[in-house]
Amino acid sequence: MDAEDAAAAQSVVSEAGELLLAESSDEVHTVTEPEAVTEEAEEEPKFAPGETIHDVATVNGMYQNWFLDYASYVILERAVPAIEDGLKPVQRRILHAMKEMDDGRFNKVANVIGQTMQYHPHGDASIGDAMVNLGQKDLLIETQGNWGDIRTGDGAAAPRYIEARLSKFALDVVFNPDITEWQMSYDGRKREPTTLPVKFPLLLAQGVEGIAVGLSTKIMPHNFRELCKASIDVLRGKDIQLFPDFPTGGLCDVSNYNGGLRGAKIRLRATIEKADKTMLVIRDIPYGTTTTALMESIVKASEANKIKIKKVVDNTAAQVEIQVHLPTGVSPDLTMDALYAFTDCEISISPNTCVIIEDKPRFVGVEDMLRLSTQKTLRLLERELEIRQDELQEKWHSASLEKIFIENRIYRKIEECETWEEILQTIDAGLKKFVRIEGEKSKANDTRIVLRRAITEEDLTRLTEIRIKRISKYDGFKAEEFILKLEAELAEVADHLVNLTRYAINYFEGLLKKYGTGRERKTQLRTFDVVTAQKVAVANQKLYVNYQDGFVGYGLKKDEKAVTVCDCSDLDDIIAIRRDGTFVVSKIAEKTFVGKDILHVGVYNKNDDRLVYNMIYQDGTSGISFAKRFLVTGITRDKVYDLTKGTKGTKVLYLTANPNSESEIVSVQLSDKAPARVKLFDFDFAELAIKGKGSMGNIVTKQPIKKIKQEVLGDSTLGGREVFFDNVVGRLNHAGHGRYLGAFDTEHTILVVYKDGTYEVRAPELMHHFDVPNIMVLRKLEADTVISCVYVEGESKTHYVKRFKVETSTLDKRFIFISETKGSKLVCATCHPEPQAEVKLQRDKKADKENEHLHLHEFIDVKGWKAMGNKLNYFKVHGVALLTDEGPEPQRREVAKKRGPATIPRPSAAASPPEQAPLPELTGPVDISEADIAQAQAVLKTPKSQLKLF
Repeated sequence: MDAEDAAAAQSVVSEAGELLLAESSDEVHTVTEPEAVTEEAEEEPKFAPGETIHDVATVNGMYQNWFLDYASYVILERAVPAIEDGLKPVQRRILHAMKEMDDGRFNKVANVIGQTMQYHPHGDASIGDAMVNLGQKDLLIETQGNWGDIRTGDGAAAPRYIEARLSKFALDVVFNPDITEWQMSYDGRKREPTTLPVKFPLLLAQGVEGIAVGLSTKIMPHNFRELCKASIDVLRGKDIQLFPDFPTGGLCDVSNYNGGLRGAKIRLRATIEKADKTMLVIRDIPYGTTTTALMESIVKASEANKIKIKKVVDNTAAQVEIQVHLPTGVSPDLTMDALYAFTDCEISISPNTCVIIEDKPRFVGVEDMLRLSTQKTLRLLERELEIRQDELQEKWHSASLEKIFIENRIYRKIEECETWEEILQTIDAGLKKFVRIEGEKSKANDTRIVLRRAITEEDLTRLTEIRIKRISKYDGFKAEEFILKLEAELAEVADHLVNLTRYAINYFEGLLKKYGTGRERKTQLRTFDVVTAQKVAVANQKLYVNYQDGFVGYGLKKDEKAVTVCDCSDLDDIIAIRRDGTFVVSKIAEKTFVGKDILHVGVYNKNDDRLVYNMIYQDGTSGISFAKRFLVTGITRDKVYDLTKGTKGTKVLYLTANPNSESEIVSVQLSDKAPARVKLFDFDFAELAIKGKGSMGNIVTKQPIKKIKQEVLGDSTLGGREVFFDNVVGRLNHAGHGRYLGAFDTEHTILVVYKDGTYEVRAPELMHHFDVPNIMVLRKLEADTVISCVYVEGESKTHYVKRFKVETSTLDKRFIFISETKGSKLVCATCHPEPQAEVKLQRDKKADKENEHLHLHEFIDVKGWKAMGNKLNYFKVHGVALLTDEGPEPQRREVAKKRGPATIPRPSAAASPPEQAPLPELTGPVDISEADIAQAQAVLKTPKSQLKLF
């Protein structure tokens, strides 16, 4: 709605007091036309001389138009970069001002700011901040002095103390006044570029962040070398894919980058190394944070008891180094995960690639942005070639006319001319004997030079301005060489124009070769595993339980009836099982009532499929005792569940929680009033299948039970737990991600052989971070595992072969098994039982290189892990390559199908019983011993429940 429409749509009040909306200016006059008034008109107010009433404008019209103008101005002129050169207006004006001041020397930043203020009307502070931001990106501006540090957050020194000049890259890529579009500055005094002719995807290389009115943009920086290679691929018609690269380094998960479009998300992590068991070292920090902010987040998490640390020390200088010291007994792996979960060691960024295209904000993916930039670069290169071609043609035209004018002595014919017009006519007539215009009909045996354009008065005037001294020293051979050089260059430019894509590819390859050194990727692309806060939360609380009153929590320390159960964290859930066979899962709190007569309390993990409960309960109605083994999964918080039939009077007689599904044998003592003769017998839980929490269980006895006691703790019913190694994230898991290592029981361990010639034996802990790039072998350690390796002894540079078994039993400690002399290195290692290798060797100095097949298990026997091994006696060994893999892969056990309850096989009705041979008829006496009589009497005394009749 414009101003006229807003004025027309006025609200008026009718005679009845109703609010009417006028739709046109005519209707406004009609509705508001005054009726005849019989009363005397009111006196008009009197004003002093010169006083007037100002016109009043409606606020809605002002807001609608002015706010829209303001929003458009901020979007187009302040916050969002243009697709043509990838620069915001303030950045463009800074570079233009620096180009005007450029003399090859450094200029004070204060002077550059002053020069830029002729084009940028928003003050020196905004210009100074934008210039420091450009200088810290180390691409367009060469800096001198203290320009601050994006890693530590330190600001730059005052503009009067620091200096800057344009980099060679900027001078080569950004500027060309011949193909630059110009506009007048804000005050109309000077010209400034509308956009700069940047022949490079500068926007993607630098990245940008801006907040406008109702709009924002956040484009991630990308790697210089990768952008050059991707531009070449675009020119060759290949598909491309770009990922961010940050100047702070670190780790980046780009699984959800999605070309940087809205809704995308990237996760950034600091690079954390384990110096030893009591110290972690942070080497790189996530982009967008600083070492100071990172340390503050670590201290804050420590004060909130989310992580346990002793102190944090910042040793950052040329490289980032933040030392995190740990207390004794704290796991560095768990602390590493906690740092990612609770501090700024891991952050998320949501990119939003918004740019100005044809004076409108557009959302474009980074790949499409690069294609647009590459096509724009192609057009700019074409325009530069066309301008260069015109310049060369002009030089050739002038040089050819000058050569004809001097060699044919045309200048002598103008000596007798009296007027300027006669002089020009004489020169023109003299030249036409030796030249003709392109397209003009040639004569027979025509040797005239063909000109690309007609001779103008300006050309003739230039010839008259040649000095006599130059004519007298004119060298025809040099003139001919110059013309031939121009013709060769013209042919080259014409070839580039015809093969423009090839020329553009060579251009980007030249940029890559000239400026790509030292601009390798700093950020490592990784796939992160999800760090769950509950898993890495420090057990900073003690879980207490008052069994009698039914309270649990970490705030019952002063309760005399409360006892300590275990350590827990603020994020844990707890499970409480009562004697009546009901249980509830609740969020841990300071004090929570879960019901009286508590039998068991523990920390609940919904994803734990190995924690099995063994329970015997007595049904309240029938008095029969049942035994069951069950898992607790799929629950709702604070909901009461029943593990029994739910009848009144039911009570739990025996309950244990087994972390690795251990079975057990218990002794059951019946009540003295029980009619059974045998009142004490054993019951084995291993005979029961593991079922859900709602199962009824199997009958133990119908007699009342007095006491149940554990006799033997059995093995894991579910067998060893399957372990997998995911080399992408460098961690073990039970979810089936990565390479299968085998089924691990409690005593099983993992063997890790490193490239530095050490091995380590570790427990299969899921929280441990493995240094994947430096690992040569990682597998389950078996009793018959033999490590076969080839290494180079550092002092003699001799290759040795050795085979040994792991004889050490210390966990989490590295042992070096190759020579400790300086320069020794491990060439290859394997755990294959019959390893084979191919050796590239020379038998003597004059012999040719040859390959030999070597069976390592035949070359040397198994020896001690400290032995040197056998020497490869060749003149020179050029390389060793294993022909066998790491070792035999373990076979996964078949998953047993769930079986229903056991049934007694019954013979088919149709099937007839097989005929049996008749028993021999006993005619003689039968001998019965006293032992047989005693055994029969014992069977008669045995209760029916123990005879498996129920």
